[in-house]
Amino acid sequence: MANHKSALKRIRSNETKRLRNRYQHKTTRNAIKKLRETTDKKEAEKLYPTISGMLDKLAKRNIIHANKAANLKSQLAKHVNAL
Repeated sequence: MANHKSALKRIRSNETKRLRNRYQHKTTRNAIKKLRETTDKKEAEKLYPTISGMLDKLAKRNIIHANKAANLKSQLAKHVNAL
């Protein structure tokens, strides 16, 4: 166990950040699933910009890799256009 005050604080803050990152990542994944299951083009076109923004935020905060975010956005755009 850590002995320094700053190390204890770092452990607490890391756990808080980990939980926040997990929540944001899971929320985005659920939104992606919802978009992929959508068969209505209007709804898909409405959902796509919000999900795209979510992916950009995750990439900006290094929760996911920037290339993964780009690949997911590309796949989702393809899906929306195919509807």
